[in-house]
Amino acid sequence: MQTRTETDSMGPMQVPIDALYGASTARAIQNFPIANRPLPKEVIHAFGHLKAACAAANRDLGKLDPQIAQAIIDASSEVAAGKHDAHFPVDVYQTGSGTSTNMNANEVIANLATARLPGVANSLAMNLTSESSTKIHPNDHVNMGQSSNDTFPTAMNIAAAVSLKYALEPAITRLSRELERLATDWDTIVKVGRTHLMDATPIRVGQVFSGYGGAARDMLEKIDWSIAEMEFNLAIGGTAVGTGINTHADFAARVASILSKKVSRDTDDLTFAEAANHPHSQATKDNFVTAHGYLKMVAVSLTKIANDIRLLASGPRCGIGELIIPAIQPGSSIMPGKENPVICESVMQVACRVIGNDAAITTANLGGVGSIFELNVAMPVIIDAFLESTNLLANVCNVFVDKLLAGLQVNKARCAELVEASLMNVTALAPVIGYDQAAKVAKQAMAESKTIRQIVRELNLLDDEAVDKLLNYDAMTRPSPSR
Repeated sequence: MQTRTETDSMGPMQVPIDALYGASTARAIQNFPIANRPLPKEVIHAFGHLKAACAAANRDLGKLDPQIAQAIIDASSEVAAGKHDAHFPVDVYQTGSGTSTNMNANEVIANLATARLPGVANSLAMNLTSESSTKIHPNDHVNMGQSSNDTFPTAMNIAAAVSLKYALEPAITRLSRELERLATDWDTIVKVGRTHLMDATPIRVGQVFSGYGGAARDMLEKIDWSIAEMEFNLAIGGTAVGTGINTHADFAARVASILSKKVSRDTDDLTFAEAANHPHSQATKDNFVTAHGYLKMVAVSLTKIANDIRLLASGPRCGIGELIIPAIQPGSSIMPGKENPVICESVMQVACRVIGNDAAITTANLGGVGSIFELNVAMPVIIDAFLESTNLLANVCNVFVDKLLAGLQVNKARCAELVEASLMNVTALAPVIGYDQAAKVAKQAMAESKTIRQIVRELNLLDDEAVDKLLNYDAMTRPSPSR
């Protein structure tokens, strides 16, 4: 492999000749062969947006030459657009402040920006090997007024907000709408209710799915709160320890304003703001603990829905069988014709991962582990876990809608059969014949394998008209002053 010599504050390093990064990044590549995978691309793109905003703010504040600033803005915008992802190879498990990734961004952007300046090498390849003094410096220019300690947490917030707003929120919105559609479509179908895994009083299938839809609406509310946790807590401007050393007093507010315009895909989609308390925003990642707690809640709620559906669809002959899930692949390599609730199982496995990620993020924010004095030093693993959860949940919600809910059916005949057979229909008779007598009816029906309707008629407890009125299953699901 051909290399070139690059130098940083520690001395010379050999760097692949066509790599856009420099010596600091090359050192990190050598030092951290841990996971052998880089940070999520969303973090890199967030750094692109951030470095562009910082250059614009420094230019507007008169601290950075306009020509240099524009070159940095243009180069950073390419990074934000994902055009140079291959040049960000630093491992997830690196320095806990994310310094290696910040320097990776500084070096890549500095080299890309230098090639845009007039009077320097007219090609990027020539510029990388040039010793020209006109080069844009990764620290002095690209990192002006910044520290890894405030840029990395800011990039974390940007990446998290974008992933929540533009990936997870739309996916849960789709889920909510599909569940509400099914609730409406199936509102007249009555099925057996179940509590403690045992038969209970009737419920309409539409009511069941309206409950799932309500859960999805709660998810959306929590995601909105999570986005706010990211928007209004930017660490930028705090520099090393939250005091703002070496930066302009107006720098952070300008950066936040620029980011709001750059990152939003529609007007006012995202509104970023400087942290109210910089020492807090840099010393802890409480906002990620809170926001990921909401992601865990989404995962737990999704699991309940998926598990209910797979149980209600169990069978097809020897289970509950009230729902019919779409057949999308063979279920067994040995049992011909078997079909399994594979999408539900996928949802539940995602939940396992999200719950695990929640434990990782919580641990990474503990005092003495990640949060120590003026800095959290477990930030890369926090954002890696957070974005994995966000993306997994978004993807599995879309799959759940497309591969399962869109083709889900109700087995109306099975629902009617089970409703008529349920012993708990006797509940509707209790106000008329009394609790004790109703219990005797239920026990006799169970012993003789008969329905409640049959036993009541055999015992002449009520006339047929009264029985039919009381055992109106749809009416049991609708509270009425007369009942």
